Amino acid sequence: MRNRILTGVILTAISVYVNGCCGMKCCAMKSKEKSEMNVKVEPFGKTSDGQDVKIVTLTNGKITAKITNYGGTIVSFDTPDRNGKPADIVLGFDDVQDYGKPTNPFFGAIIGRYGNRIGGGKFTLDGKEYKLGVNDGNNTLHGGVVGFHKKIWNIDSAEVKGNKAELKLSYLSKDGEEGFPGNLNCVVTYAITADNKLKIKYEAMTDKATVVNLTNHAYWNLAGQGSGDVLGHEVMLNSDKITAVDKELIPTGEFTSVKGTPFDFTKPMTIGARIKQIDIGGYDHNFVLKGKGGKMQLAAEVYEPTSGRVMKIETTEPGIQFYSGNFLDGTLKGKEGKVYNKHGAFCLETQHYPDSPNKPKFPTTTLKPGEKYETVTIHTFSTK
Repeated sequence: MRNRILTGVILTAISVYVNGCCGMKCCAMKSKEKSEMNVKVEPFGKTSDGQDVKIVTLTNGKITAKITNYGGTIVSFDTPDRNGKPADIVLGFDDVQDYGKPTNPFFGAIIGRYGNRIGGGKFTLDGKEYKLGVNDGNNTLHGGVVGFHKKIWNIDSAEVKGNKAELKLSYLSKDGEEGFPGNLNCVVTYAITADNKLKIKYEAMTDKATVVNLTNHAYWNLAGQGSGDVLGHEVMLNSDKITAVDKELIPTGEFTSVKGTPFDFTKPMTIGARIKQIDIGGYDHNFVLKGKGGKMQLAAEVYEPTSGRVMKIETTEPGIQFYSGNFLDGTLKGKEGKVYNKHGAFCLETQHYPDSPNKPKFPTTTLKPGEKYETVTIHTFSTK
């Protein structure tokens, strides 16, 4: 009997040594662990100026996201179709240096300091006019010439936390960057949950009054990246009006009802059904969500019939920009050499309204010292 006990102790000790476990309690936990949650941090090459970049894999065993700290960019996002076959459903590049080129249309990146457009590349705050970097005609688009999508973010943590695989990134946007006032401390947290959600939380604090509007610019194709156009995707938007825009896509300050127009997605409608009626070549408009901003609510739901994939979006933001990949023109080669043609993807960017700093009637995007900017967007993936 004593020999059997001694043998058991020796075998346990060998197991601890070989498996690198902290002890019998840890080993017991490991043996019972059935979660497929995993996080992995790896090199992703160097930028054109020689800076090291990382790529982080987050997975729950069914959904897998790869995110680089260059621009906080979602590089790939694998989900299964109705038959369980996975595919990568976001557009992007295999090489980090391609993300730094002027031809990159913000694929998968964190957008800031201000997502969408600011008319005339300027705004006035507390009686002072601020002139911004101009990169869209006379306007500022997605933060200016060198926005957050071209910054290397700090990896604060990358770990499994309970029922989620989580990546926390941070970036300090210094006072005067692209013309914006205040040192803005930004934190963006990506999480893949056990119930097949992608949760993105945006946080920021400033030491001087400023404006801020953060979002993510993923280009989605639920049939698989590079598989063709998205005109057959069915879209529902929880919105009955859009912010009317001028010829430069700057809001006029007025709201237009979607009823009886090609913008009516209150009931599921394919992207391509009425797209030829849009005089700018497709959708690139801010939809005003029905609920009150600041509370989590349904924003959109997209269904792709051939794969059966469904993506539902909920957010605390008051608006969502629906873009139908109008400027993709076949000149970009993405992952696996896939060519990205017109309407090869769609974007649904949760946000405050474009040009809010110049539109006092819009929900404010002003952030002051002592206040905290915090928004959350959740994508839920399923099939039918």
